[in-house]
Amino acid sequence: MPYSTKQHQAVLRCLEARGETACTAAELAEDLRREGCPVGLATIYRQLEKLEAAGAVHKVNTEEGALYQYCGRQSQGHRDCFLLKCERCGRIRHVDCTRLQNLYDHLEREHHFRIDPRGTLFSGVCDVCAGEEDHHGAQ
Repeated sequence: MPYSTKQHQAVLRCLEARGETACTAAELAEDLRREGCPVGLATIYRQLEKLEAAGAVHKVNTEEGALYQYCGRQSQGHRDCFLLKCERCGRIRHVDCTRLQNLYDHLEREHHFRIDPRGTLFSGVCDVCAGEEDHHGAQ
């Protein structure tokens, strides 16, 4: 088992508690401060890098900065997860789908391009926003 510090566990615990809600490092720092476990931003960024490398966290780069989201599948060989981002509400959802493996294999074999599934972000419209659109369009 890899070496784990108190700060490492605290950052991981906060991300797990947020579930599918992506957050910034500053938001994590605020969560930790509220819990009575203040951790500096530099330490949080170091821990997030380690957690991302271990496969426990997705990092999503946005125009506003990086967002981090917990990923329950922590195997480095895990290639079945990706993220869906709603263009309307901004929600990011973690999805596990074994069907993508075929696409990744095809791109690598036929196009000599290796995809990092943990960095794969699909954008579109979530079911909630699509339902709102249908509801408002029907009036």
